[in-house]
Amino acid sequence: MTAQLLDGKALAKTMQEEVSAEIQAFKEATGVTPKLVVVRAGEDPASVSYANAIAKTCEKYGVAFELKALPESASQAEMVSLVQSLSADASVHGIMVQEPMPKGIDPAAVIAALSPAKDVDGVHPLNAGLLMEGKGDFFAPATPSGGMEILRRYNVPIKGKHAVVVGRSNIVGKPMALLLLHEHATVTICHSRTVDLGAVTRQGDILVAAVGKARLITGDMVKPGAVVIDFGVNFEDGKMVGDVDFESAKEVAGMITPVPGGTGPMTNVMLMKNVLAAAKRQVSA
Repeated sequence: MTAQLLDGKALAKTMQEEVSAEIQAFKEATGVTPKLVVVRAGEDPASVSYANAIAKTCEKYGVAFELKALPESASQAEMVSLVQSLSADASVHGIMVQEPMPKGIDPAAVIAALSPAKDVDGVHPLNAGLLMEGKGDFFAPATPSGGMEILRRYNVPIKGKHAVVVGRSNIVGKPMALLLLHEHATVTICHSRTVDLGAVTRQGDILVAAVGKARLITGDMVKPGAVVIDFGVNFEDGKMVGDVDFESAKEVAGMITPVPGGTGPMTNVMLMKNVLAAAKRQVSA
């Protein structure tokens, strides 16, 4: 193996101690326990699994957690009313609305009911707009924030580098591109329909994969010495694999995140940081 491993699992463990200490200090100083509420309609298996994982994470960090699970038959009006109620509840500091939502519910209408001050997943249009501008206090989605934290903690130079982001989702690809741009990288966004994708990815000093296609990025698509950040979560024969073909890419890259154990463990760490930040802003407002 030639590439240095960017160990998100080890980094998350280190940061858990840091963030837990910050949360404890906040609780002692204010008497307030940060609280996160997850809203879901239906029993999508992936959503159920993720909510359970968030609940365990909150317990580890000393953050209060509550799940509001509506039935699959819930109406849009019911979801909007619930989110509005939670947004107005002073005891709630962070809210996450899980997708997919049941048929007939417009996710945009539900997200619009969410208080931007409690939008710890960074999905409200106001937070997305502030992220684009790079101004003010906003919440960026936890997953790309975790990728950026890996780059910072491993002292990866970003300023002046060419970053290629493969993927254009609103929760990973686009915000990651903006976060890199704010750190003065030259950013190219491409996707699964980009013609001659390899010709573009081979230009990247930093190559980010967030396209949701197993092993799409192979070693011959990586610039020698590049830093590769893989956000992919795919399953092949029951085994989790990334968007990057790790075995071939590690022989070309300079640094690389594994899957699992790379960007994934960092997501919940950054979510807890967002919940703490939300609580601090609301208490001081």
